Amino acid sequence: MNSQPKPRPETVIRPMDESDWPQWVEIDQEAFVEDYSPARVARFKALMEFDRTLGAYDGDRLVGSTVGLSLTMTLPGGPRPVCGVSAVCVIPSHRRRGILSGLMRAQLESLHEGGEPVALLYASEGAIYGRFGYGRAVDNLFFRIPTRGARLAGHAPSDPSLRLRVARPAAARGDLEKVFESVLPSRPGLYRRTPAAWDAVLADDEEARRGRSSLRCVVAEDDSGPRGYVLFRAKAGVTDHDLPDGELRVFDLFGLDPAAYALLWRHVLERDLVARVFAPSRPVDDPLMHLLAEPRLLNAGWLDDMWARVVDVDRALPYRAYSAPVDVVIDVTDTFCPWNAGRWRLSADASGATCHRTNDPADIELPVSVLGAAYLGGRALGSYEAAGIIRETRPGAIRALSAAMSWETHPWGGLMF
Repeated sequence: MNSQPKPRPETVIRPMDESDWPQWVEIDQEAFVEDYSPARVARFKALMEFDRTLGAYDGDRLVGSTVGLSLTMTLPGGPRPVCGVSAVCVIPSHRRRGILSGLMRAQLESLHEGGEPVALLYASEGAIYGRFGYGRAVDNLFFRIPTRGARLAGHAPSDPSLRLRVARPAAARGDLEKVFESVLPSRPGLYRRTPAAWDAVLADDEEARRGRSSLRCVVAEDDSGPRGYVLFRAKAGVTDHDLPDGELRVFDLFGLDPAAYALLWRHVLERDLVARVFAPSRPVDDPLMHLLAEPRLLNAGWLDDMWARVVDVDRALPYRAYSAPVDVVIDVTDTFCPWNAGRWRLSADASGATCHRTNDPADIELPVSVLGAAYLGGRALGSYEAAGIIRETRPGAIRALSAAMSWETHPWGGLMF
């Protein structure tokens, strides 16, 4: 009698089919240790692109996945198609088998064969994606502002033609979309919100509320139309001495101009019965830090936001604009996507950029993750040199490349995908 165990079938990675949807819901809940309501499952499905979603299969059983989303994102220079990577998971029973690496490699190879030249994601854990060539490209700040003493400075802009309108979010959707589309080109990292994405932003079932109030909306407008809006939820509370102790959580706040932006923040900070305002994700150059009379009341914290992956060096680097002329030879290390490894000449000026392979001596040596980190214009390169991660062989080359890749407005995603 043969007592040898049967060999485990090899895990197969292939595009998912819509028939796999029930399995996907199960593995995603298992991997992220959450239970999804039917409404949330429906919202997820509306966002899915099954032909861009890869599954890892142990026999007929789905054990891992990575979702690809077709996004139009503002890059330095303007909006471009990019790949948004989401819901990357492997169920606990199948960890440490190389499945995650296989999913990441298959996705990047697919993009290399004809997809977008840049991929971006939000990382569940910061230590995971650097080994696949992603770099931390975007940061965000969270604010935890005590309303007692928090007021705008005297120089905060105002406009007597502006007024505030309290509205039901769903009824004001057209105004919100109009404001957001106008703001979109102004900041790298913001991406166009599809109807399904707006449905998710405005979702107001019990799971979306998570113990807070229904979604609230205030629009700043004048006679010509909307100039800004804020979406928020509140959680009521009182102290032991019956003093108001509520918290207001800001989810979306955009203004088309400084006066509208300041008016919305003034409204948020002056709401009755609110002791604290919590804004969980704001850009690192948020104008609010210049508007508060006492900026220390921001109680700001710094977190990572999006991570970026340069899929193809020769396609990605000319895909964006540059802030200064540059001509530099970069020696790229990329063990995960070997087609990127080697020396590339990047030449950029006001008319555009080119990037091609070269045998010329390298001016800078760097891993591909650093190109991803700098790609959206928010990461200076000097600290990587100080950390020993990159090296220049021509004096001044790192400073020149860093100045060219930087962008005046810092990147920010604004909404996790």
